[in-house]
Amino acid sequence: MDCSICSSYPVIIRPPRNTICGSCLEGIRTAFSLMSSFEGGNDREAETARLESNQSHKFLVSPTAKSKGLADLIEWMKHTKKVEDELSQQISFLASSSVSAFQEQIHTDIQIKPSNGPPISAHRAILAARSQIFKNMLDSDSCKSSPCDTVTIAELTHEELESLLEFLYRGSLAPEKMDRHIYSLMLASHKYEISYLHKSCERHMLENLNVSNALDILEIFDVCSHQKLKDVVLSFVVKNINDIVFSTKYEAFCSKNPHLSVQITRASLIDARDRKRTGDHC
Repeated sequence: MDCSICSSYPVIIRPPRNTICGSCLEGIRTAFSLMSSFEGGNDREAETARLESNQSHKFLVSPTAKSKGLADLIEWMKHTKKVEDELSQQISFLASSSVSAFQEQIHTDIQIKPSNGPPISAHRAILAARSQIFKNMLDSDSCKSSPCDTVTIAELTHEELESLLEFLYRGSLAPEKMDRHIYSLMLASHKYEISYLHKSCERHMLENLNVSNALDILEIFDVCSHQKLKDVVLSFVVKNINDIVFSTKYEAFCSKNPHLSVQITRASLIDARDRKRTGDHC
């Protein structure tokens, strides 16, 4: 079909050339569905009233409009990009101010001591806002006695603690720091209930899952009791069982995690049985 959208020569659009291919049609439908899903939020009536008062956003007034054209979709995309840019500026403003306060040590009121090296000065308010566990620690009588109390996080090295605090202030980490400290950060996010860091670590580990780190990630998800994510990694281990089982680290892994080695063995046998049944049916 000579699609009037993706064709290399849509110069003359007239019957029967005013047609679109299935791929373009599906893409347009998906885009309209996405637009409708954003319009139909939890507070639809309030949002509609707000947009009705803004003449520049008339294309978004009715989430249940029966007819919308590509021009409406383009305007919605422009509006969405504008909102995204404004939010990015707001996030940058908030993050930069808190990061500057941390880097320049402006009015710090607590010290965090790692397992090695000197303590790092921080702000009680930031720690309490990012973690309910930190808030509970700082609300305890022992931490209220002096504005210069020291809190010890013995499971983190000085470098790991620096990365944790940087994430708490900035909301992100440079990729190389995330790669270097991903496991300690994941465990810290679990222990201190830092949900955003937790999700960031989960996403980073799954995106970088390979045969060399699969056992480490499986162990971390087991410690953090993430059964669904653990099953994902376990399935990956089974699919790459030959490369993983005969690796140099597998024996040490089994000695440290006998229950996980049993689970890997069972999952491998179930996978082999299922594949055999599939082959027999074929």
